[in-house]
Amino acid sequence: MSEPIAVTDPTDPRLGDYTDLTDVALRRRREPAEGLFMAEGEKVVRRALAAGYPMRSMLLTPRWAETMRDLVEGATAPVYLVSPELAERVTGYHVHRGALAAMGRRPLPEAAELLAGARRLAVLEAVNDHTNVGAVFRGAAALGLDGVLLSPDCADPLYRRSVKVSMGAVFSLPYARLDRWPHGLDDVRDAGFRLLALTPDARATDIADELRGGGGGRVALLLGAEGDGLSRQALAAADARVRIPMSHGIDSLNVAAAAAVAFYALTTAGPESNRP
Repeated sequence: MSEPIAVTDPTDPRLGDYTDLTDVALRRRREPAEGLFMAEGEKVVRRALAAGYPMRSMLLTPRWAETMRDLVEGATAPVYLVSPELAERVTGYHVHRGALAAMGRRPLPEAAELLAGARRLAVLEAVNDHTNVGAVFRGAAALGLDGVLLSPDCADPLYRRSVKVSMGAVFSLPYARLDRWPHGLDDVRDAGFRLLALTPDARATDIADELRGGGGGRVALLLGAEGDGLSRQALAAADARVRIPMSHGIDSLNVAAAAAVAFYALTTAGPESNRP
């Protein structure tokens, strides 16, 4: 059992994990290097713990200490109790959900390990917006994908904003990085996956038609960042280029929205759909 520890000094070194959370560049460097990430909000904290991530500490305001009494009583790490004003001074923003937890990272699986047990994967190339990464993970988890592969320059799924937008889906959906890019896509194909590149190009095949004619099997859907889309190298590595038909003069969707549509098409195509 952990008794909450009242802290009144924003410079207290025990709050070091929570400092400067709005400094994106700093946190992107610091968190992976120190093996930590931030879980924000009651639901996300609970999901991180349920997924087996170790807690380093919790930072709570009085209101949320009462709401999360069961976690406080069962915590094996320090629980710091602070005023909302002090929480804002430490983190750099108004923590309106009133609950933060510094969590320890776990080693990522090797891409080969993820490939061995999956049938439907998302592969993200250079998606470096944390909101989009979180939204893609949430859609992939909700729509039955088995995991996500990331190019080396994709944003960190465990960055606070990604975790928050995904509502903790980054904890339940396995992911790995393809360190060799784009050559790592050869490993995906060698594992038996058909690579489909999602693009707004009008010359691409309707994704539903491609999936109907593809004969089932293992599929990896390639997704690129907004604006630039997939690189020439990724497009060249794909077995087929697919698109979502558009109407009313709209030429493309936000990558997270497009991903959700494509994931639904992927998991409901053919007799082997096995929707969850």
